[in-house]
Amino acid sequence: MEKLNAGDTAWVLVSAALVMLMTPGLGFFYGGLVRQKNVLSTLMHSFFALCVISVQWVLWGYTLAFGPDWHGIIGTFAFLGFNGVGAAPNPDYAATIPHAAFALFQMMFAVITPALITGAFAERKRFAAFVLFTILWATLVYDPIAHWVWGHGGWLASLGALDFAGGTVVHISSGVAALVAAWVLGPRIGSGKEHAPHDRTMMLLGASLVWFGWFGFNAGSALAANGLAAIAFVNTNVAAAMGALAWMTIAWWREGAPSVTSVAAGSIAGLIAITPAAGYVTPAAAILIGGIAAVGCYIAVRLRERMHVDDALDVFPVHGIGGTIGALLTGVFATTAINAAGSNGLLYGNPRQLLIQVFAVAVVWIYTGVMTYAVLKIVTAVMPLRVTEREEQLGLDVSQHAEAAYAK
Repeated sequence: MEKLNAGDTAWVLVSAALVMLMTPGLGFFYGGLVRQKNVLSTLMHSFFALCVISVQWVLWGYTLAFGPDWHGIIGTFAFLGFNGVGAAPNPDYAATIPHAAFALFQMMFAVITPALITGAFAERKRFAAFVLFTILWATLVYDPIAHWVWGHGGWLASLGALDFAGGTVVHISSGVAALVAAWVLGPRIGSGKEHAPHDRTMMLLGASLVWFGWFGFNAGSALAANGLAAIAFVNTNVAAAMGALAWMTIAWWREGAPSVTSVAAGSIAGLIAITPAAGYVTPAAAILIGGIAAVGCYIAVRLRERMHVDDALDVFPVHGIGGTIGALLTGVFATTAINAAGSNGLLYGNPRQLLIQVFAVAVVWIYTGVMTYAVLKIVTAVMPLRVTEREEQLGLDVSQHAEAAYAK
């Protein structure tokens, strides 16, 4: 068995901190995009997710996701309360870092995933309902999917599905959940009218922090300070850059201006799509993936605007579609020349990998959709999902938190 490596351990701990920063960064990104009367409630969604899922992960989330396998479906309760998760490595996941460092790194993924969903129901969900939804969704949706794809013995992992850092586990699950949640909650009052972002500077700051943190998200998923981490780091940056350039160019052509909102949205689309592929593809492929994702997500946003589903901040067309594009293109561009532990994709003579990716995407779509609907119905049986019409018109900052973001 390999010994603990100080460099690997330091890199994974730093990466965990980078991924943690993504969640408040997401809060700023979402917060800038909502109206002034709802900015605090939107920031609170992300910050609260950091708090509650950190505790849930230690108590039971981690063991369900990464505990000893039970029939490929779920982890057992062996690591309940982080029992046995200490300074010694767990060779099933990372042989050169403490088991606690691996569990901490994965905690930050578990934190941001339900936080991503909140953009879909921004400006209208009751905070108490959000609390219960977050705990139930993390337990019943995120933890099982994480085990299937990343857990030792997970059935999708055993099938050969590739997801380096969360295209299916994080982005498809949150995106599909967002679509279901937006549909169940119904549109905001005045939906169809322009709900202009209250602070685009805050939005761009949030996007920048998310991009910065994403280096930990993807490069940290190498779980070592090595060449694979460096490739994933490069791939992350160029995919984000190409996504930003592509979306901005389309917006410039179609809408008449290279808007700041378009460049921020494009960078996020590129980051999402490269996530499952970051440790399996070349930098040239990463540029293609970022550009293709930006085009696909832009089209999905335009189509979503024609639907009668008020996904307030376009979580589904960006995360759900971006994650799907990235997961499928992983099956096209993956090469063992980059990662011998991975697999060759369609372009490298292995069409079967693309079929596996299609199957994994379909499974996560269906499971997430059905279970998210079930979770929302459970919450509805306990309390109302939505604030009242008066509370919504007043704004969630005052009606839910008795505070205002800005002094009069």
